[in-house]
Amino acid sequence: MRISVVIPNWNGAQHLPTCLNALRRQTLPPHEVIVVDNASGDDSRALIAEHFPEVRLIALSRNRLFAGACNVGIRASSGEAVALLNNDTEADPCWLENVARCFERHPEAGCVASKIRLFDRRDHLHSAGDFYTRCGVPGNRGVWQKDEGQFDTPFVFGACGAAAVYRRTMLEHIGLLDERFAFSCEDVDLAWRAQLAGYRCAFAHDAIVYHKLSATGGGVINSFYDGRNFIWLLVKDVPAEVLRENWRCILREQARIFWRALRAWRGKAARMRMLGQIVGVLTAPLMLPARRRVQRSRVISTQALRDLLSDA
Repeated sequence: MRISVVIPNWNGAQHLPTCLNALRRQTLPPHEVIVVDNASGDDSRALIAEHFPEVRLIALSRNRLFAGACNVGIRASSGEAVALLNNDTEADPCWLENVARCFERHPEAGCVASKIRLFDRRDHLHSAGDFYTRCGVPGNRGVWQKDEGQFDTPFVFGACGAAAVYRRTMLEHIGLLDERFAFSCEDVDLAWRAQLAGYRCAFAHDAIVYHKLSATGGGVINSFYDGRNFIWLLVKDVPAEVLRENWRCILREQARIFWRALRAWRGKAARMRMLGQIVGVLTAPLMLPARRRVQRSRVISTQALRDLLSDA
């Protein structure tokens, strides 16, 4: 399988050598490596040109954030699968080889989730794939836990966008990342669209990537996008029967998030989280046209849908 690797970058010159050298060591060499630079102000572009001539650099004139940069790279790539990889990662040498084997074992899978461990605690997890709860909250399986194989299941709800690999045929069917989500939950939105359209997400427990965790982005502003995008996911992607069956739990969870932020209102991140929730509610109608398209694409049964969701 030919796998293109797309790396969005913004002022990540200090991280790129580790990331790109790890790709040079892959036992299954990538079909191509594309770095999409979001108008960096550091020497990222010069570093790539001088030290990584095999890398295709796409230099954007403005910062299109994570989702926008990834979409530019996906459209420019030509592999049978496209791996999205954060610039602050280091992939194990067998990462791509094990991803390809996972695709071969699971032809029904449109996506493969990598096992993402902490960069500085290499036996602890950041993500063993994504989950989505009945109460409308996404998350990373196993986050902060020591990896003892307890999450090595064949399938997951979705792949964490820090190291997610997608079949091109699936992306051509369901579309690319929704750039309105910017850099929060864009991977969860894509996972919802994939699952509803009948594509499973396989978990490659032996395809390991080490992640420095938001070393080149996120922070306080991420709290705003989390608050807004959790609500956008509910409006855009979650089917009607899930909302009907779980609306009390969903409202309680949103209220709990708001109340917890309100109690910590002196912190800027807490205030941004509350603002994000308010903006999410006010702008929810913007998601309704997309909701109609997403729900029309659904092919899975109600029981299969229920089986996708976690209790907590």
